[in-house]
Amino acid sequence: TLPCDARVRRAAMAPRRPAKRLVTALCRAFSGRGCQLAPKRGAERRDAAPSRVSRFCPPRKSRHDWIGPPDKYSNLRPIHFYIPENESPLEQKLRELRQETQEWNQQFWADQNLTFHKEKEEFVHSRLKAKGLDLRTASGQKATLNAEEMAEFYKEFLSKNFQKHMYYNRDWYKRNFAITFFMGKVALERIWNKLRPKQKKTSS
Repeated sequence: TLPCDARVRRAAMAPRRPAKRLVTALCRAFSGRGCQLAPKRGAERRDAAPSRVSRFCPPRKSRHDWIGPPDKYSNLRPIHFYIPENESPLEQKLRELRQETQEWNQQFWADQNLTFHKEKEEFVHSRLKAKGLDLRTASGQKATLNAEEMAEFYKEFLSKNFQKHMYYNRDWYKRNFAITFFMGKVALERIWNKLRPKQKKTSS
């Protein structure tokens, strides 16, 4: 996974308007009970610690999953899962697994983005200091480095975090296989529950 600026990650992670229908369709297929898109970032303010997921709360009477605004630290859109009153133990297991995986993913990228921006600032400051330049230009703008100089930082950051990203990808695939497995079990359970009354009527 390549590191990038918050602006780049925000543009990559946040769905654009033309893709809204596609995101909704995918979300409905994934959740099995439907979902809604939450209002955009302007509807949310948050001063919580990076480890906490968005404070956005769906309408109380909602019966769907909701995709919240992009998280301030991870730039990922958190899903707020709907809990039905008649949730089966298998459905509960699936929901809890998805929630735990989401928290794990949010925390990883919040920490990774924080580390990336911190080390990037330190790299830029050290290079400017070595050149005898100030952190601000004569016009008051923030001084920057050229693309070739920043490429050195990106290469070093990727190399230093290669093992961390490798472990992340490994765990990400494991978690997604487990979620897919339980989604299949839940789908079979729902089909079985729909067929059972018909079998009773046929047998009687």
